[in-house]
Formats: sequence, C-alpha cells, structure tokens
Amino acid sequence: MTSYPHLLSPITLGGVTLRNRSLMGSMHTGLEETGDWGRVAAFYAARARGGAGLIVTGGIAPNREGGVFPGAAGLFSAEDIANHRRVTEAVHVEGGHIAMQILHAGRYAYGKECVAPSAIKSPISPFPPRELDEAGIETQIADIATAAARAIEAGYDGVEVMGSEGYFLNQFLVTHTNRRTDRWGGAYENRMRLPVEVVRRVRAAMGPGAVLVYRISLIDLVPDGSTWDEVVQLAKAIEAAGASVLNTGIGWHEARVPTIATSVPRAGFAHLTARLRPEVSIPVITSNRINTPEVAERLLAEGAADMVSMARPWLADAEFIAKAAAGRAAEIAPCIACNQACLDHTFSGKLTSCLVNPRACHETELVYEAATAPKRVAVVGAGPAGMMAAIVASQRGHRVTLFDRATEVGGQLNLAKRVPGKEEFHGLLDWFATMLHAPGVELRLGHEVKADDLAGFDEVVIATGVTPRDPGIPAEPGAKVMSYIDVLKGAPVGRRVAVVGAGGIGFDVAETLVEGGASPTLDAGLWRREWGVSAPWKDRGGLDPAGPQPHPPAREVHLLQRKAEKPGRHLGKTTGWIHRANLAMKRVRMQGGANYERIVPEGLWISHGPNRDQPELLAVDAVVLCAGQEPDRGLSAELERRGIPHHRIGGADVAAELDAKRAINQAARLAAGL
Repeated sequence: MTSYPHLLSPITLGGVTLRNRSLMGSMHTGLEETGDWGRVAAFYAARARGGAGLIVTGGIAPNREGGVFPGAAGLFSAEDIANHRRVTEAVHVEGGHIAMQILHAGRYAYGKECVAPSAIKSPISPFPPRELDEAGIETQIADIATAAARAIEAGYDGVEVMGSEGYFLNQFLVTHTNRRTDRWGGAYENRMRLPVEVVRRVRAAMGPGAVLVYRISLIDLVPDGSTWDEVVQLAKAIEAAGASVLNTGIGWHEARVPTIATSVPRAGFAHLTARLRPEVSIPVITSNRINTPEVAERLLAEGAADMVSMARPWLADAEFIAKAAAGRAAEIAPCIACNQACLDHTFSGKLTSCLVNPRACHETELVYEAATAPKRVAVVGAGPAGMMAAIVASQRGHRVTLFDRATEVGGQLNLAKRVPGKEEFHGLLDWFATMLHAPGVELRLGHEVKADDLAGFDEVVIATGVTPRDPGIPAEPGAKVMSYIDVLKGAPVGRRVAVVGAGGIGFDVAETLVEGGASPTLDAGLWRREWGVSAPWKDRGGLDPAGPQPHPPAREVHLLQRKAEKPGRHLGKTTGWIHRANLAMKRVRMQGGANYERIVPEGLWISHGPNRDQPELLAVDAVVLCAGQEPDRGLSAELERRGIPHHRIGGADVAAELDAKRAINQAARLAAGL
C-alpha cells in the first residue's frame, strides 16, 4: 500500500496514459541555447528516470519575434527537429512522456522585433512592441500551429500552449494590454478569440491523440486583469477547442506580488484550481510552491486538482517521484524556492542550476563516479559546504568523518531557518541530516578539532565557515551592541533598532525584527492581506482595491549601509524587490551613504556623505552589526604551518555574505574529484 495513492495513480490525457499525476513544469534552463543536445537529453532523461509523469520543456519559440530573447530556442528547421528528437527518444527510453511548451513572449520578448496586441511597452522590458495587424495575427497563429506539428514530428507526446504569466496570448485577454477596437479587442468574446483559435489550430495540427495542455492564468495580479467569470468562460472555450488538460498559471511577470519565492505559502494558490475544476470536464493541474509529495498527495486527495505541477523541485531532485514511491521521501532533496541558481540565473543570462543540487543542468559534466581507490576523508565543519562534501564523498565510496564544534549539523543554516519567510530551510536541514546518516559517514559533533586530530586521513577538507566582521565602530560604555547571530538566536533587542549593514544578512535581520515572531508564509490568509491579494471572483485580476494591508511592525527599524546606493541593490535578481517591498511596508527606514560615527547608550550617531555632513542621533535601544563576515581560517592556518595538505571550501575559502549556493556547488565539485 503506497503512501501516495493519488499522486502515484495513472491518468489519461487525450490518447496518452501517464504513469502518475506529477507534471514537471516548464522552466527556462538555457540548456537548449547551448546547442549541446546530448546535455539537454541527459537533463530530461534523468527526470523521466526519476518518475516524472509528464515533463514539459522550457519555452520553445514559434518564431523569431516570439522568442523570449534574441537567439532563444525554436523549432524552425529539420536540424532542430532532429535535435529535439534526441531529447524525446531519451525520455521515452526511460518510460516517460514529454510535451514541448510553445511560448510566444509577445511584449515580454527582450528584443526590438517584439509584437503585441497593442503598442504598450512592458515595465520589465525596454523594447516597445509593434502592434499586430490582421495579417500579423494570422502569421502568429500559423507559426504556433506549425510549431505544434513539428513537435509531433520530433517525437513529443504533445505540447503545452503558454497562455498565462502575461505572455502573448494572455496579453490579448485583458484591457491592461489590449486596447484594440477590431475583432481581436473590445468585448471579452473578441479578446479571447486568439487563445481559443490557437488551441483549435494546434489541435488540428497535432491530431486527436496528442496531449494538448493549455496553461491558463487563474489570477493575473495586475490592474485590469481578468475577472473570474472571464477565466471560466475562457476555460470552457479552450476545452471545446480541443485542450486535453488545463494547467494553472499564477500572476504576470510584471505583477508586484510574489508568486513562487520562498516567502509565498506552500500551495498558496491551489484554492483557485479547486474552484475551476468543477467548471470543466477535462482534468486540471494545480501549481506554485508545491515541493513535497505530502503536499501534492493532499491536494489530489482533497479534490483540488487532477494533477500537480512541480517545476523547481525537479531541479532539486531528479528522483522526486521514484524516491516517494520507494518509501524514501526523506531522501528527496527539497526545493527551498530560493531562486538563487534557477530564476536568478535565467534572468541574468546564465545556465540554470540548483542551490541544493549543483548537478541540475550539469548532469554530463558533474558526475559522482564511484571512487577507484576509497580514501579516509576528514571534513571539518558541518555547515552547507561541509555537509555536501561529506555526502558526495561518501556516495562515491569514501569513508568520511565529519567534525563540528557545535552539537548539531547545519552551521549558519540554523540561523537562516529562524528568519520569517525562510521556513523551508527546516526541510533542507532535515534532508542534510538524513543523508549524513549514510553508512560511509561518521559524525563527530561537539568536537573542537586540532591539527593532530587529522593525522591519518588521506584527504582533509576545511569547511569551518565564517565569523562576523567587526566594522570597528567606536562604542561607549553602556551602549547595546549585538551581532546578527545574537538576534537570530532570539536575544532580547528592544523596540527601536538600528541594523548596520544592508546586505542579505541585514535584510534577514530587519525582517526578523519587524515580524516579531509572526510569519505570513505560514498563514496564507495573512500573506494575502499583506500583499493585497484578493479572490478574482471578488476583484478583477485578484488585486484588493484597498492594496496591501500589512500587519503593524513589531519594532521601529533603521537599516543602514555605507555605500551610497539603494539598500538591497545586490540582493537576488528575482527576489530582492520582494525583500525591499516587504520592509517598506513595515516602515523600515532604509538609508545608504551612512557613516557610523559612534554608538552611545542613547543610540547610534551617523553622518551622511563623503563630507560626513548632517550628524544625526538615531535613538535606538540596540545596534545590530551585520557588516559582513570573515573566513574562519584558524585551523587552516595551523595546517599550513605544519605543511599538511588540505582543501578549503565555503565560507572558510571566501566569506561573501552567506552564499550557500556557492558553498554547496564548490563542495560538490571538490568531492566529485577526490
């Protein structure tokens, strides 16, 4: 008797029967653009081998103007078809099914050739689109249908037509972007004409047996978005036009509401899919912030959906379903929705990967092969770098001893998990702890390692992490000065606080201080009020007319930095705006260009600019130092003095913020080569 009877049960879409109810959602990885189709095939084949019910590729452009950027992958030639066939054959060999997403970006296309229903520039692109005429619209429809026919020729089991997230088809649906007065604009029947016609033509191009997924926007989260009645009307028309299944899309890319970041509640939008499901006769798929088999099973058991889409969890662990089916769910590396190696990379033009799984999209060049000569390996420091090094080394057959002076593993991840909105770090720590119970790992916690302890090991890895950097601000007797470590461990702070340093740690500390123990991430209703999200059946587009209604901040907080620039500028590309907006809602006073003069019992004296003008006393109860870190290299220095070879990884190597992505990747690559 399986623990996940609904998730692991088969389902038939069109003429295709899937082995389970999981869909690997579409992701832009950049792999197709590398031109290395063996690498693309290896990525998708690994997920098929890991049990994905239906894989949806990253968006494939139907024509040049529809690509998300110049040079984006398309399906234009016989050579393209042959390349894609390598992917589909690799997936089918592993018993999987795969659909190609057809993505026309419309005004979101990052290039001068972009087209749209109306010549209204997107706020996330510098390029104004060209308004399509009647012939231009017909060209787009024909190109999308041709892409679908080519997908079948390339061996795909079907296609997903991208109709959400503010892309081309979505742009025709709402007056926010469609100001036309012809038969493609005006009344809703006209505005929905394009997606319905596209689905009809795609079905005709593919034939009756292929899977046709339509990704429909259930909540736009932009002004003048769709009403719920319009969503239902469209869903029924899309079904009638030939769709096999409806996939859930949430929010436009330009929306000022987070939809997939770690601070968004798990399955925070599944109630929308549940409301749509009775309105149509075809299956519906729910999505967004679903990252465990338990959550997926619950949604299916409750009748919220017929299938569950998970995208980034398949980056974190290519064996997601296989492990769940085998009773090894605790071994599933969890997606923590950090965006650091996936979306941040995508929007920076880098190849996608995953913070918790550096092999994602690197399957052919980061290989964990069995060691030909097993070694005794000492790893000192059980933070993210040390833990990953120990896990990979042991999986390769080495005998690993992992030391740490603390009595628990995790290092500064144990601080991160205390930050409101970062509760997913609890699951990551649980996974690390599970994997460290492997037979090849000996844990020696509560042990202050000396150089002599490392005698007899074949390899020594130093992962001792970082120590807080002292910014050297003069402090008078009686002044309350604290480290970020003190605050995140729960030390009393007072009602008024100055945070010195506005990097990632400073923002984490500020959010911890203003939330005061509450976490909207754990309360979907509170989260929706905080961000001004309502039900789309109440308010058009799902935006509350009253706007965000954050709960009052627990403290008055000043967030300061020396650099004369906007605080938070160097936070994650796709999440930094969320942190800045959240602190602004909590009335945090954020200042750049601050000089720290001295800390006194009454607070913190600062001045402004290079001339140290406008001295000002910030009357606060405590000053929290978040001014960066320094590598903890004491043991490494001792080993160097003795001439003992060793490797340094993570914060002990480079103390740049608390960069777990870099630390874990570096550790995995080192351990893969030991």
